[in-house]
Amino acid sequence: MSTSLILQTDARGVASLTLNRAEKHNAFDDTMIADLLQVLDNIQNDNSIRVLVLRAAGKSFSAGADLDWMRRMADYDQEQNLADARKLASLMYRLDRLNKPVIALVQGASFGGGVGLIACCDIAIASVNVIFSLSEVRLGLIPSVISPYVITAIGLRAARRYFLSGERFDAARALQLGLVHEVVEPEALDASLEQCIDALLNSGPNAQAAAKELIRHVHGRAIDESLIEETARRIAEVRASDEAREGLSAFLEKRKPDWSGEQD
Repeated sequence: MSTSLILQTDARGVASLTLNRAEKHNAFDDTMIADLLQVLDNIQNDNSIRVLVLRAAGKSFSAGADLDWMRRMADYDQEQNLADARKLASLMYRLDRLNKPVIALVQGASFGGGVGLIACCDIAIASVNVIFSLSEVRLGLIPSVISPYVITAIGLRAARRYFLSGERFDAARALQLGLVHEVVEPEALDASLEQCIDALLNSGPNAQAAAKELIRHVHGRAIDESLIEETARRIAEVRASDEAREGLSAFLEKRKPDWSGEQD
């Protein structure tokens, strides 16, 4: 892994992944994308990690794609451009599908692909002074590979405005749109993050992974016999799991479950 990322994990199993190109406002290029893909694969397969926090060094969360990288891509042929775009699409997909909770901690500015990263996270906490923009059209581009996640987050109607205008909007508007869940003063970011982490660590890790999959499966589907049967099957399988038995026993015995890391 290059210096474009910093990964730290604490004793609770909370991993902090920091975008570390502050001098470029954490704009990502092909190297950072490759690093992120490798780190996400490692986290996916590491059962000791319970929560991932995606954050950024410096003044900005992410300016999206690096301009020098985009200039290089302009000289690529069609096949090279497609291969390059597939890597960014894969990054967004893997972040969205990570089998554990992901929190985005956002400060400064987030443009283009940076908004895509936020939309792929399960929870987003933003500083009150953050500025957002889906700015691709201002460069003659489109927010293509991030579109499934951003549209899911902010809705079709808002996407039609901000995808087409590229205009900037503030944290209050991002909260209203559903892009972020919480907006706080800059000095309160860490406290809000810890409160969120505490809540996540009190939940069963396998149940969280199953809940993320459930959301993807149910969203947008008609409530018909097939879906009703599928949801019944899923809860029946989970009820029989060791984690569910431990959770129920801990509740009835008025103690902390073994996944919480806390002792009575």
